[in-house]
This record gives sequence, C-alpha cells and structure tokens, in this order.
Amino acid sequence: MNTWKRTTAAAAVALMASAALAACGEAPEEGEEAANDFLPCVVSDAGGFDDKSFNQLSYEGVKQAAEELNSEFKDVESNSDQDYGPNLEGLVSAGCDAIVTVGFALSAATVESAKANPDVEYILIDDAADNDFDGEKDAENIKPILYNTAEAAFLAGYAAADYTKTNVVGTYGGQPFPTVTIFMDGFKQGVDYYAKEKGKAVKLVGYQGGEKGVFTGGFDANEKATNTAKQILDQNADVILPVGGPIYQGALTAIEDSGKDVALIGVDADFFETDSNTRDVVFTSILKNMKQSTYEAVLAAGNDEFDPEAYVGNLENDGVGIAPFHNFEDKISDSLQGELDEIRAGIISGDIEVTSYLDN
Repeated sequence: MNTWKRTTAAAAVALMASAALAACGEAPEEGEEAANDFLPCVVSDAGGFDDKSFNQLSYEGVKQAAEELNSEFKDVESNSDQDYGPNLEGLVSAGCDAIVTVGFALSAATVESAKANPDVEYILIDDAADNDFDGEKDAENIKPILYNTAEAAFLAGYAAADYTKTNVVGTYGGQPFPTVTIFMDGFKQGVDYYAKEKGKAVKLVGYQGGEKGVFTGGFDANEKATNTAKQILDQNADVILPVGGPIYQGALTAIEDSGKDVALIGVDADFFETDSNTRDVVFTSILKNMKQSTYEAVLAAGNDEFDPEAYVGNLENDGVGIAPFHNFEDKISDSLQGELDEIRAGIISGDIEVTSYLDN
C-alpha cells in the first residue's frame, strides 16, 4: 500500500473511532473510571439535611454510595409536610433509579409514589411502610430501614441511673410516634432495670409509657422545646434525654439557664461529634447507624442487588449502640462500662428482655 493510501485509511479509521466516541460520550481519561448512569436520590423531612441527626446521616450514606458507584446523586430538602409529594414527583421526573426518603413523616407519600412508579426502588428510613397497620408493607418496591433503638436506649437508661446525683432522670419527645417513643421506652426499661438490680430508687420524669409522657408537639428548636426541657429540669432531673431531632437545642438553652450540672443524652448521631455546642454537657448518645445502613441499601441498588426486605438495626448487627462518654469518662463509676458490656451481651443473647413496638 502506498503512502497516500495508508494515510487515507488511517484517517478513515480515526474518523470512525471519533464517531463511535461521539455516540457513546467522551472516553474516560487513562486510569479514570467511566461514570455510572445509576442515579440515587434522597429527600429529607422538614428537618433538613443539616439537622445533625438522621437526615444528615442518611444524606451522607447516599453520598458515600454514589461516590463508590461513581455516579451522580440528587438531593432535595423539604420545608414542610406539604413538600413531600411534590418533591418525590420531582425526583421521579428527574430519572432517579433509587430514592431514599428520610423519616416516618414521609411514609404515606413514599407509598403513594412507589405504587405509581413500580420501576423505581425506594428506601424508607425509620418506617415500615405499613400505613394501614395490617402488618404488611404497602408497596413491594420499598425497602424499610428500621432500628430497634430500645436496645441501645436501655443501655443509656442504665448509665443515666448509675450517674445521676439527684436520683432523678428525665426524658421528653417531639411527638408520640413509635420511632420517638421507642427511645423513651428503652430508656425507661434501662432505668427500671438498674433500680431493680442495684436496689437504688431512681425516678424517671417525663414519660410513663406508650403515649403517656411530655411532648413538645413538634420537632422544632423553639420556645416550646426550651420550656419543656425546663419543666423536666424543674423536677430535679440532672440527666435529660430529648427525643426529636433539633428539640435537643431547647434542652441546651434550658441547661444553661438553670445553672445546674445537668448531663444531656443525644439521639441518632453522636452529638459530641456532630454539634460542638454539646461537648460540655453531652453524657452519651443513643446511636442509629443510619449512614452505614443507607449506604449499604443504595450500594446494593446500584449493583442491581436491591433487596426489598426490611432491615432492622439492633445491638447484635451494630445497627444501634451508644456513643463513648467523652468528657464524662472520668465522671462515671469505674464499674459502669464493664456492667454495660455485660448487659449488651445479655440483650443480644435474650437473657435480658427489651421490648419495643418492633416486637409486634
């Protein structure tokens, strides 16, 4: 073949290669992984992604999974419950393959969207997607992510009962939803267990069981949250457990205003790590490993391994737990950590019974 023919042939090959690349998109640079067209998405409840709690943790789980899958992801915040349906419609229209909905408040909207879009995979955080309470999930393409936080709260209740100097500990919630009262139930059981085992009279204020307790009526860090915390502290509690996202900020204000030595217990995330304003007062936090469980569910969906069966985090699978005592390490009794380790083992083995709504 002469030089002109070789040059023409080479040019033709180059042109065809260029056309093929144009049809498929730009080729990745050497050593660069091709982008994944799987699109995970996440929608918050009204607390927003900066709540330093379950919205933030779930967002971080989606982000981590997207990074590992080498895919983009979309997120949308809700300002009120009126946003849930429209936000889900928007994400479906954007072509989301899997949608994480954060919080029990989104359950009804998630079910409605899932029924209308059976090809989209939904991951519902903190709710069983059983809005008609018949014991069955309301849509097959929803994976519920649940947490038996009563087990971890039991440990926190025991620790609070051991630590208190006034022999009074307290708790209050946002609203009496099962995902709120499950913390309070476990906390109460832990306090009661300590009192029985140690023969020490420790009083719990703010919660009697079920829906009988003190609630702010919402999940905002407002004056009601502060006044409710003051109501608990006025009953001589020196350990306080606020359950309901940002309402703990009201407890911080109440503690500061009281001038008393009061310990705060966080929920969902380790408050010591997520909110530096709590570091002087946070005793421990009752953890839900939401980032990890969200990450695993999204990663499975991205790898075509979506499993719609419910996940229940507990002490045995490290889905729940309690945070270190941080600045309170030198203030707790020398025997407490060893006792907590034994109790944890007893809960896992079933020798120590902890009940919650998830047992139904």
